[in-house]
Amino acid sequence: MCALLSDRTYDFIVVHPGPNLNMIVGANGTGKSSIVCAICLGLAGKTSLLGRGDKVGIYVKNGCSKGYIEIELYKIGGNVVIKREIIRETNQSHWMLNGKQCNQKTVEEEVKALRIQVSNLCQFLPQEKVGEFAKMSKIELLEATEKSVGPPEMYEYHCELKNFRIKERELENALKEKDSFLEKAKQRHERNKYDVNRYYEKKRHLDVIELLEKKKPWVEYETTRKELEAVKKEREEAKKRLSVLKQAQAPLIRKIQLIEDQLKPTDTELIKAASLKCKEKQDQIDQKHKEIDKIKQALRLKEEEEKEHQKRISNTKRIIDGLKADLSKVGDQPDVAEQISSINAELRRIQEDRAKLDDKADLRREKDNLNAQNLKDMDNTIHVKEDKLRSRHKDTYTAVQWLRQNKHLFKGNVYEPMMLVINMKDSQFAKYVETHISFHDLRAFVFQRKDDMEKFMTEVRDNQNLRVNSICAPEASFAKQPSSRHIESLRRFGFFSYLREMFDAPEEVMSYLCQQYKVHDVPVGDNRTKTMIKTVIEEPYIRILYTTDERYTVKKSLYSNKVSTSNSAVQPSQYLIINVDAEEKRQLEQQLEVRDSRQTLSEHAELDHHENKLLVEKKRLSELKGKRRQLEQKIRTKEDSLKQMEQNVIDMKKVEEDTKKKVDAVHSQKVAIVTALMAQMKVRIMFCDETVGLSAEKTKLENNCRESISELKTNEQKLGNLEQRKVCLTEQCKGLLKRAKSICKMQLDESLPDHLRNAFTKLPDTPDEIDAMLNEERSKADCFTGLNENVRFEKQREQEIKHLEKEQEERVTALNTYRQNISQAKERWLNPLKQLVEQINEKFSEFFRSMQCAGEVDLHSDNEEEYDKFGIRIRVKFHRSTHLHELTAHHQSGGERSVSTMLYLMALQELNRCPFRVVDEINQGMDPINERRVFDIVVSTACKKTTSQYFFITPKLLQNLKYDEKMTVLCVHNGIHMLTSNQWDTKAFIQRRLKHKRCGRVL
Repeated sequence: MCALLSDRTYDFIVVHPGPNLNMIVGANGTGKSSIVCAICLGLAGKTSLLGRGDKVGIYVKNGCSKGYIEIELYKIGGNVVIKREIIRETNQSHWMLNGKQCNQKTVEEEVKALRIQVSNLCQFLPQEKVGEFAKMSKIELLEATEKSVGPPEMYEYHCELKNFRIKERELENALKEKDSFLEKAKQRHERNKYDVNRYYEKKRHLDVIELLEKKKPWVEYETTRKELEAVKKEREEAKKRLSVLKQAQAPLIRKIQLIEDQLKPTDTELIKAASLKCKEKQDQIDQKHKEIDKIKQALRLKEEEEKEHQKRISNTKRIIDGLKADLSKVGDQPDVAEQISSINAELRRIQEDRAKLDDKADLRREKDNLNAQNLKDMDNTIHVKEDKLRSRHKDTYTAVQWLRQNKHLFKGNVYEPMMLVINMKDSQFAKYVETHISFHDLRAFVFQRKDDMEKFMTEVRDNQNLRVNSICAPEASFAKQPSSRHIESLRRFGFFSYLREMFDAPEEVMSYLCQQYKVHDVPVGDNRTKTMIKTVIEEPYIRILYTTDERYTVKKSLYSNKVSTSNSAVQPSQYLIINVDAEEKRQLEQQLEVRDSRQTLSEHAELDHHENKLLVEKKRLSELKGKRRQLEQKIRTKEDSLKQMEQNVIDMKKVEEDTKKKVDAVHSQKVAIVTALMAQMKVRIMFCDETVGLSAEKTKLENNCRESISELKTNEQKLGNLEQRKVCLTEQCKGLLKRAKSICKMQLDESLPDHLRNAFTKLPDTPDEIDAMLNEERSKADCFTGLNENVRFEKQREQEIKHLEKEQEERVTALNTYRQNISQAKERWLNPLKQLVEQINEKFSEFFRSMQCAGEVDLHSDNEEEYDKFGIRIRVKFHRSTHLHELTAHHQSGGERSVSTMLYLMALQELNRCPFRVVDEINQGMDPINERRVFDIVVSTACKKTTSQYFFITPKLLQNLKYDEKMTVLCVHNGIHMLTSNQWDTKAFIQRRLKHKRCGRVL
């Protein structure tokens, strides 16, 4: 190495070191370390390695704007020349490599290719870093040694192993975590297997119930549709009959018309009047005929209705008799319904308890994390409140800190300032409480006992000279004192609460506020209160009140009884708006305590055992209940239906009597009308003898026609009834069809899907049978009680468990493969490393034995699997009476550490693969004996042919040291009397030195 320097000490200097040991000697301040700095900076080293400053510009000599360093490095095939120019003001550098401009990155790569590591303390040890070598941990020393003397791949293998180990830990942790999760999933799946079967059994019954409920409206629709078809058919027949009657009536009408044409009209008014009266009477007779027909028609309808009713009663009785016969065959059985209900209730309770235990176990971690975060947020909120107190009144804050550390000195309850212990239930109301209570009291400490308050004030006010406030709570508590008027009586004015109900505080604090500030009697209202303020202030017992944004004070004169009011604006809250629920905080702290999972497991086992016993008993009782309960249910249903039908029986005898009376009454009226008609006809005959025959015939025809008309009208009425019934049934069918499609979630124009049609074929076809089956299926479904809805996911959980098991097998395989790879990488790294450390230990021990001391170097690790914990341990012994102790920055003296460091570096010398080493003033602090021994070892080791270049910087040397011809001694001098290099005559200096020595003088 050859260096050309322009540094902070010299304007210009050229250094030509030798190939082996270079002893750089010079007094302190002459510039020895400048050579070390130049080597470091010239080889692209960082300023932090030198420990003299972080700016490269400070290494330029004072008074100069720039400086440069040029270093020539030996390299087979051609030397490498590196030049660095440093600009003092801008701390910038310009680089040249073999005469060509380049950047710092290019220089760093070239230096690295030559295995030069200026950042490695085992290779480059500046003066300011000598002490740090002994402070290096075992791990750092191992890494520095690997980089310095190990093969290039050794450190890379070490880093690779450390990364492998990190990845292995991740795989192991993932495997453990997934194993735990899989085991819990299996346990839960096993516990819920029985419930899954019961869940799907219940679901089958519920599906049948759903189908029955869907089919029922379709059956009702079909029944009504068939009835509509029957009505339509009967209507068509009625139309045909009506048509036949009309055709039969036509000849009679034509004959009557013919006779009327033959009759000669008379001109007398008497004939006309008689005829008119006869016609009126005839119309009245026709009307009576119609009334009789209506009465008889009503009787026929009642008879048909009663006949159909009796038929249904008879059928129902037959069904009941059959069911009772079946019931008698079953035999008497005990009533177990109450016992089953009791067991179902107990099973529901067990299921709820198990669900609570499961939820508690599954959500514990999440809940604890959430509670911890909430607790942290509460603590942060409390800190914000305290920071506000500190900024507003520092003395009070200081007193709070003292109180928290000395609460044990007081006998009763002591509370921090009210602003810290008052918690608003709703932060929007903080402005009212803060306006109502003076800041003087908000920052006051509250004491339960007066002697405690005096003790506190003596300490903080007299001894610590702090300006604080304190109050003593009333002896009798006012905290729960009732208000003068209930708030409900004031709601008409817009008042919704008293101040006391808006916040929480300790009892003593609340007692003081009720006594001093009457917070239990100060109402708070809204905008409505403000609009009614004139009425409000006239109310008795209200002295202070709050609206949305104003405070009103009402005063009444003792002499004149006049009322005066004053109001002020409510200012926004500064302190109480910051709110923490103390009870919630206490509960969160309790919930974060360690739980005992063994109790949960025991409770699970007890619940499972108790549940199994109950299920066995329930199955036995259900089998007893069985068929008898179903038969009894059907009999009760039919008997209820029969009872309803029997209550609706029509009394036909009474109906017939009523009908006969009505017909007789009409006949009596009809006789009277006929008599009147005959009289009128006689009068008319008197005037119309010539038309008697024709009139008689006409009358006869008219009577016949009248009967035909009556029958025709009867049929028309029946047709009208059928038409009306058809319209009613049509609307009813439409409504039932719409309801049926709505229940089945179908569009109005959509036909019944095939899957529903196929499902309906397996179900009963009558409403009564569907109702019976619905009751039966609902009873069966009700037996499945206490089911947790989460069990419906168990099928999915079973697939997840299989998937997890497969993933775990893959993880185990991957981990085993990964461990094999680690084992191979470990052999590639650890075996060569052990050999290397053994070689270093051999040389290190030899050096210490030559000094009549002891030392050893070994590869140390508490766990061979933790590759980031491997390190080189140096242990030394300098006195026979002591044992080997590890080299640390505290156990050995500075000189002993320097000796150990130097010998370790020399032990690396013969193994070194780097081009050169630099050690700066390491012999400082050594005693002369050790310094001489170390010097001899350095010379003998560094001057061998196989060793690399070595720079040993020292301010002084002992006398009569042993030197080697391969050494190069570089003397560094500085001062105003310093000779120039061309004036320096080494031979003359040596002769002059020998002459003075012979004369007994020392130069």
